[in-house]
Amino acid sequence: MDTKGRLVAGSHNRNEFVVINADEVSRVTSVKELSGQICQICGDEIEITVDGEPFVACNECAFPVCRPCYEYERREGNQACPQCKTRYKRIKGSPRVDGDEDEDDIDDLENEFHIANGGDPNNIAEAMLAARLNVGRSSQINGFGITTPSELDAASVATEIPLLTYGQEDTGISSDKHALIIPPFMSRGKRVHPMPFSDSATTFPPRPMDPKKDLAVYGYGSVAWKDRMEEWRKKQNEKLQVVKHEGGEGGGENGDDHELPTCFIFPLNQGWKMEEEFVYEHKVAVKLLLTKMDEGRQPLSRKRPIPSSKISPYRIIILLRIVILCLFFHYRILHPVNGAYGLWLTSVICEIWFAVSWILDQFPKWCPVIRETYLDRLSLRYEKEGKPSELASIDIFVSTVDPMKEPPLITANTVLSILAVDYPVDKVACYVSDDGAAMLTFEALSETSEFARKWVPFCKKFKLEPRAPEWYFAQKVDYLKDKVDPTFIKERRAMKRDYEEFKVRINGLVATAKKVPEEGWTMQDGTPWPGNSVRDHPGMIQVFLGHNGVRDLEGNDLPRLIYVSREKRPGFDHHKKAGAMNALIRVSAIISNAPYILNVDCDHYINNSKALREAMCFMMDPTSGKKICYVQFPQRFDGIDRHDRYSNRNVVFFDINMKGLDGIQGPIYVGTGCVFRRQALYGNDAPKKKKAPRKTCNCLPKWCCFCCGSRKKNKKAKSDKKKTTKTKDDTKQIYALENIEEGIEGIDNERSSLMSQTKFEKKFGQSNVFIASALLEDGGVPKGASSASLLKEAIHVISCGYEDKTDWGKEVGWIYGSVTEDILTGFKMHCHGWRSVYCIPKRPAFKGSAPINLSDRLHQVLRWALGSVEILLSRHCPIWYGYGCGLKWLERFSYINSVVYPITSIPLLAYCTLPAICLLTGEFIVPEISNYASIIFMALFLSIAVTGILEMQWGGVGIHDWWRNEQFWVIGGVSSHLFALFQGLLKVLAGVNTNFTVTSKAADDGEFSELYLFKWTTLLLPPLVLLIMNAIGVVIGVSDAISNGYDTWGPLFGRLFFAIWVIAHLYPFLKGFLGKQDRVPTILVVWAILLASIFSLLWVRINPFVSKGDIVLEVCGLDCD
Repeated sequence: MDTKGRLVAGSHNRNEFVVINADEVSRVTSVKELSGQICQICGDEIEITVDGEPFVACNECAFPVCRPCYEYERREGNQACPQCKTRYKRIKGSPRVDGDEDEDDIDDLENEFHIANGGDPNNIAEAMLAARLNVGRSSQINGFGITTPSELDAASVATEIPLLTYGQEDTGISSDKHALIIPPFMSRGKRVHPMPFSDSATTFPPRPMDPKKDLAVYGYGSVAWKDRMEEWRKKQNEKLQVVKHEGGEGGGENGDDHELPTCFIFPLNQGWKMEEEFVYEHKVAVKLLLTKMDEGRQPLSRKRPIPSSKISPYRIIILLRIVILCLFFHYRILHPVNGAYGLWLTSVICEIWFAVSWILDQFPKWCPVIRETYLDRLSLRYEKEGKPSELASIDIFVSTVDPMKEPPLITANTVLSILAVDYPVDKVACYVSDDGAAMLTFEALSETSEFARKWVPFCKKFKLEPRAPEWYFAQKVDYLKDKVDPTFIKERRAMKRDYEEFKVRINGLVATAKKVPEEGWTMQDGTPWPGNSVRDHPGMIQVFLGHNGVRDLEGNDLPRLIYVSREKRPGFDHHKKAGAMNALIRVSAIISNAPYILNVDCDHYINNSKALREAMCFMMDPTSGKKICYVQFPQRFDGIDRHDRYSNRNVVFFDINMKGLDGIQGPIYVGTGCVFRRQALYGNDAPKKKKAPRKTCNCLPKWCCFCCGSRKKNKKAKSDKKKTTKTKDDTKQIYALENIEEGIEGIDNERSSLMSQTKFEKKFGQSNVFIASALLEDGGVPKGASSASLLKEAIHVISCGYEDKTDWGKEVGWIYGSVTEDILTGFKMHCHGWRSVYCIPKRPAFKGSAPINLSDRLHQVLRWALGSVEILLSRHCPIWYGYGCGLKWLERFSYINSVVYPITSIPLLAYCTLPAICLLTGEFIVPEISNYASIIFMALFLSIAVTGILEMQWGGVGIHDWWRNEQFWVIGGVSSHLFALFQGLLKVLAGVNTNFTVTSKAADDGEFSELYLFKWTTLLLPPLVLLIMNAIGVVIGVSDAISNGYDTWGPLFGRLFFAIWVIAHLYPFLKGFLGKQDRVPTILVVWAILLASIFSLLWVRINPFVSKGDIVLEVCGLDCD
């Protein structure tokens, strides 16, 4: 690089490479272009050695580690490479540690033993001996280059230097006993070194300069340099503070903690003699300090695989089950049932589909993992005492549609739990999307904002959990057992009275909203409510909190609370929930533009106030966080009956399937309780991991095929590098001094130079403010804009025609084309190379309510299945979409299984009908079973059972939850999935659109009042017909066996087992049907009995599986004459 005689300064750790006092022609080049490697431990750039090569810590595997992390690992860690576990060898320029091999060369003695050039040979020999024996007067060097007396001439020690105590003088000690106290965090802190020093403010060796040159060449002498130097000195003085460490319990005489001193002053004439007890205590104190300071450098989370004692047998059983399945199908195909060929063929086809479906579901669970987070490390890294929090901002989206089906009180509790979350208030913004433009929701939010001024400080003062008042006050508090503070009791009772009054006001609004005036609603100032027409109204935005100095009752700031209702006009497709979410993305980008987004349903409140911090442990991790597109939390529910009759908790999916996906490329997005990276929602590709430069050999000629390939790649990489350099802005300069100023200022965003304004508008729409905010990867609102102009722009981006001829819903934001926009959106992100993370905190992060009524539950499953069918028949189907991108194969298997499972309803319905047909006709799907066939069948059933048991073991799922999941898989499969399949075909092929019913969120008639309530729906017919048919078949089969004698009981057992298997899976449906006979609709009973009777009599009369050839006549034994 041509510097034209000017000083080149830089910092590898800060990615700076600067030309000082350069003209406009000089270029700014980052260290990234020089090294191209990033440390896999701390995330900093790997420095360039004096030889011009990147620093390599491990010569075995070349795992990228910077020099500070390498030296720290040798000094305080296990002294081994994190990847190949090979012990680190000492590299030239690094100090020696215990366990290093003897070295013959003496070219690097000064660094090996911390000895300066020109030292006394006697001191060198003593230092070498001390390094071997760990005794003597050997001195150590701290992280800033302060050396010890053993490297200095004793005559150079000045006697007039005042005593230095962390940057302060102590005049009470005579000058002949001066010493420099070295804090433990500057080095290992094991000794105190008396040292000559001439300036108390300058604690570093001066930088050598040529006296013939002007100081301005070095950057000195200017006002800007002086200001930066003062700021740098101030930072160094902050580091040199007295730090107190507390020892273990019982250290004092009265049980008080024993306070260990961090450093001691010893007169020069007393030497280095210390008692062993003091040295031991001092080492303990130093180790505690080092542990605390290095804690912030550690990873914020870790991936903990399932123990091999649990996962290895599970994998072995899976492989054995595949072998058994092959033997099973070999036998089934080669042994047809001649007397009932139709039954045999139908059963074989169904079994083959079940096997394929099992494979698609099973293999994504091959590598399950569990993740752990370290919230204390997050605070140490991003929340430093006395400084503003460096945690990233988060925008939280709450979506609601109909306040009559989604009660405002539930939405209010969700909003209150968000406002009271344990996170910096200036970094939280809550956006509530009212897609129904209901004045009831608007008024309820107004009441909620007023009550939040009382509720939020109360929660944070006493650290309550959960912070949704409805569920908090539902908990029972034992004041005597828990020894509750009387002050807390008083304030809790007062807050409970306030909340009861708040509930009365909300319920009063609901009662008033049921009677809509003919002229529509009017606001307090007399103007008509803009949302009186649900399908034709303008966009509305109201900022309730976070402006005009609105504070809580204790005078503290509150998070932002913003009401949003997008514009709706006839003739436009608004895309339901996905469109509402995209509108919130644009509004939030204009107003707050946080780099991360949390999406929750209106009935899912924050149950763990540290849930946002849990997500940030993954998103803000410097090593692995850049490639994470979202953090998905499991769904947990309140208000479900104890037996979970209809498998509302869905424990098997959230605790088994999702853990398996987390070991591949991450869990799928389930629609709520998910923290997104905003840049991933913008349709950007994931950052690609830079590979270390491949080493080439010089032993072979250039024409060798083993070398030319790598050389070509290197040439291509260099050419790409030059192209990238040309695209950068050459007019900007960065004036930074090494180790003085942090960060880089003045660099334009590279993405803005790669795309023209037209392309930006094609992708994001015609809003310059939104485009500018979209280019800010770290978030933040563009400077210089007033609140009025921002709100005007926010209204513009939620207009109904804003998305026309843009990529919204196609490549940007929530993806359109399915009512289950969550699966499609997550799938597109994974296709862009991103990975997701599954976070399961000890305390559930979110909790919600689920429909406990069977009809509502089936309608909910119908909606999910309909969305899967829409994806299956669209261009985004994972069977043929997304090849050649970043989607892994096992992840693709999971997405394929999530869209093809409704097809399973057809073979499942047929398979559940076969037992009744076999009992009514006397035929069976399997011929007479031989010993070989018996072994295969028994092995298959045993492998199925063992697989389930092992899954429950490593997933932490109880057998009750597993069995409920199996039962509802059959109930939903023969009803909701079947109807969804036909509705999806009609919608895609014939254009017949279907609407889904919003499931009820709560019951008002007491606990579990809707559990037995039946609502008429055609979804109830198929399982009821199957239940009656199999029950009739069992009765007829047993009657036939009784009448025909003992020989017929053997073949009957197989048919009975088959029918009882179906009835057992439909048992929750039967129990709900018989639970409240007085509420069962008459039409349901009539139609079910009628259809079952017709089908049964029809099969008995036709009997298609009996040969219609020659009629067999038998002698009756009666004398007709």
